[in-house]
Amino acid sequence: MPIALNRAPDAAPVPPFEHSYAGLPGHFYAEIPPTPVREPTLLRLNQALAAELGLDADWLAGADGVAMLAGNRLPDRVRPIAMAYAGHQFGNFVPSLGDGRAILLGEVNDRQGRRRDVQLKGAGRTPFSRSGDGRAALGPVLREYILGEAMQGLGIPTTRALAMVATGEPVFRDAAEPGAILTRVAASHIRVGTFEYFARRGDREAVQRLADYLIARHYPELAEDDNPYAALIAAVAARQGELIARWLLVGFIHGVMNTDNMALSGETIDYGPCAFMDAYDPNQVYSSIDRYGRYAYGQQPSIGLWNLTQLANSLLTLLDDDPEQAKTKARSALDAYGKAFEPAYYGGLRAKLGLLDTQQSDKSADDELVTELLGRMAQHRADFTNTFRLLSDADPDAPATLEPVRALFGKPDAFDEWTTRWRTRLAAQQEPNAERQARMRARNPAYIPRNHRVQEVITAAVERGDLAPLEPLLTVVSRPYEEHPDLIDYRRPPEEHEVVRQTFCGT
Repeated sequence: MPIALNRAPDAAPVPPFEHSYAGLPGHFYAEIPPTPVREPTLLRLNQALAAELGLDADWLAGADGVAMLAGNRLPDRVRPIAMAYAGHQFGNFVPSLGDGRAILLGEVNDRQGRRRDVQLKGAGRTPFSRSGDGRAALGPVLREYILGEAMQGLGIPTTRALAMVATGEPVFRDAAEPGAILTRVAASHIRVGTFEYFARRGDREAVQRLADYLIARHYPELAEDDNPYAALIAAVAARQGELIARWLLVGFIHGVMNTDNMALSGETIDYGPCAFMDAYDPNQVYSSIDRYGRYAYGQQPSIGLWNLTQLANSLLTLLDDDPEQAKTKARSALDAYGKAFEPAYYGGLRAKLGLLDTQQSDKSADDELVTELLGRMAQHRADFTNTFRLLSDADPDAPATLEPVRALFGKPDAFDEWTTRWRTRLAAQQEPNAERQARMRARNPAYIPRNHRVQEVITAAVERGDLAPLEPLLTVVSRPYEEHPDLIDYRRPPEEHEVVRQTFCGT
């Protein structure tokens, strides 16, 4: 039976939605309309993303567009669905999760011909909501908007927010909070947990249908491979290895790296209790629900491989009829993770220090130099972002230019000892200092969405209805490698009374 929707008449500016995922069998999703809200108000429209998607920003900001972004009134061509998936949450398998508060409106092809999902997050209850209300609070919506734009500015693959809409209705968590809906744009929402959902049910046909769909949508070059499913594991593993390396290089901590939060497109997805590190600490945890540090900053590479192993387990029956051969092929495919992660991470660290990889350079010695710096940063709680950015601005042969970096270390002598070795290594490159500085500035952001600044935005919006603090923060994190002289205070680490020690999930 077709679902009943309050539909709006089609008009030229309406997004030209397609529904390739909804073309999969019906047990891949549930058809469900968003639950209308009382008083939708557009809080912010991402003009740049709207242009990238080829959408009419004026229409989106108008009454009909806001009604769609709130889920109150949908164009005829929309076929809203909630996707089914399972997942390992903190290592424990949950057989049925699914979109409990997110509804996929459909897909659009952007100006570069890339298919992109458009999803409403916080759009009401679905068959996967369990005991949840299907709604989102304004604070987490703001966090996801900010973090997505920051990652985009850093050049890291990410989902992004097209819009934020206030619902005019409260959401009850620990207390009543303003409700909001986020319009999320993703390359797709297929997760490791999507495969687990079908594999754990013994539904080999569904696993193969999903794998074929994933290949066609994201990895079409694999279709003619001798073993496309082993090649798929390897391709996904390589993308994830590089993605997680790039997280580490900017101090990002996802916070909830469950298998249902790993997108197989290679994008960062599900910005819950995520955060960027201030002082460098490999054991840093911000997430209030990560009580044992499973997803700490330094644990992320190993967790990435653990998650991918669950994907490989889900695809074993497609790899080979012989179970032992299938496991061998899976292990071989997973090797692609380390092969992508290690050069991306260690090469990225060398680049952050301005070290050129040449035939004459000794990578093991360079990696030791980098590791030594990180160890001293951790010991003296030096700010991660500012240490590397200030090194970018320094001239190793002019001691005064190193003073701002020295000041970040509790005992500057520890930095001085390391600097002597760094200076010697740079001298061997025989490169003009200005060229080295330019390269380093392109690798080391001056700005990140520091936790206290994000919290400042959330507090102002939730407690006072004031969105003014959002704009300067978006300005700097959207162009984090540039200098913003009027907003230089956004480079400042938090004072003791400003330190955010925990971040929270929105569910």
